[in-house]
Amino acid sequence: MFETGFHGVIKRAVVIGNGFAGAENQCIGLLRALGLSSRYSLYRVMRPRGTVNEWLHWLPVSVHKKVDNVIRRIYDDSRCFLGKKVMPVLVEDGGKNVGLLNVLEADANQIAKMARDTFDRDGPLLVVASGRDTISVASSIRQLAPDNVFVVQIQHPRLNLNRFDLVITPCHDYYPLTPEAQEQIPWFLRSWITPREPPDSNVVLTVGALHQADSAALRIAASLWHDELALLLKPMLVVNIGGPTRNCQYGEDLAKQLTEMLRNVLWSCGSLRISFSRRTPEKVSKILLKEFSANAKVYIWDGRGNPSML
Repeated sequence: MFETGFHGVIKRAVVIGNGFAGAENQCIGLLRALGLSSRYSLYRVMRPRGTVNEWLHWLPVSVHKKVDNVIRRIYDDSRCFLGKKVMPVLVEDGGKNVGLLNVLEADANQIAKMARDTFDRDGPLLVVASGRDTISVASSIRQLAPDNVFVVQIQHPRLNLNRFDLVITPCHDYYPLTPEAQEQIPWFLRSWITPREPPDSNVVLTVGALHQADSAALRIAASLWHDELALLLKPMLVVNIGGPTRNCQYGEDLAKQLTEMLRNVLWSCGSLRISFSRRTPEKVSKILLKEFSANAKVYIWDGRGNPSML
């Protein structure tokens, strides 16, 4: 099955997440395509949280935790200074909140031991990880149990790619290095790590990011949204507004610019549909709501369902 020394049918999987939906959904999307969407466990690399810790995210996770432990001993575990170490995980199903999930903290030694101990009974363990904080855990699992696991790292790990059985990365993340990626790698290592032409056999390049929107999911979404959108005039312009990133901070200036652009093209549309994500800053959504909420041609998402599936 895989050119890694073992053969067998994958019947179980582990997702190593970092707490960000954009990264974890790529892992789950891959498992969905493999028919394993109901046969995986979610582990998460958990960084210490709190005021001081928000300034330490540039550190490797293991170093960050050690620094956090030292600071807590000095300040006698003062919550007002350090904040909480773990946050509850909110689980969603089709855009609906279904409750809190107890997610295990990712421990490479424990996961590798579980893979070895259950190999004879359950076969090889598929490990799928995505996000910078998951890289060291995923590569360590492969090092500790090379004959019992198959490790897939999604997104370019900025590390020697041979430390993983498979790397799945978008073309724009591999050819060439983006400015953001270059900042993550010391200049003297860039030519050694990437790019290679052609990529090694354990590298799969994709056009864009992996996701869960397969044909079945799209058919379900079309059925759910049909009655609500069927009466809207065509052509329909769809605008999905997300949240800020390190390289794109959402502010009032950007919201006003977007508002002006939409106002200029609204005449050419039969209708305009606008939706926000849970990460959209309130000051951004308020500007758009004030401008378009009373316009008969504009449909603004009311928070029900998953608008990104349209």
